[in-house]
Amino acid sequence: MIFLRIVLGGIALVLAWLIWLALYDGSFAEAGNWLTTHPWGVVSLVDLYAGFLLAALFIWWFEPNKIAAFLWIVPIPVLGNVWTLLWVIWRLPELRNRLHRN
Repeated sequence: MIFLRIVLGGIALVLAWLIWLALYDGSFAEAGNWLTTHPWGVVSLVDLYAGFLLAALFIWWFEPNKIAAFLWIVPIPVLGNVWTLLWVIWRLPELRNRLHRN
């Protein structure tokens, strides 16, 4: 369990670092334009936001406190999967226990 949390934390750090690098590239509008005008860009965006929706549903389903669930879900469209990974790392023991009970 600890090893998996470390691996997931590493993935979150690498993703956050890549986002940081991309932000300082200075071509956000250019990249956004490409994403919205090319078929694979559109597919990538739809896939990304479908994943955000799935993560939000997963958090809503597993988080016992619905106010906390809402507070975890709201930042997902802005902070993305770095935020989702933080929630998974935090809730991993409980997720494992609940999945094994069923």
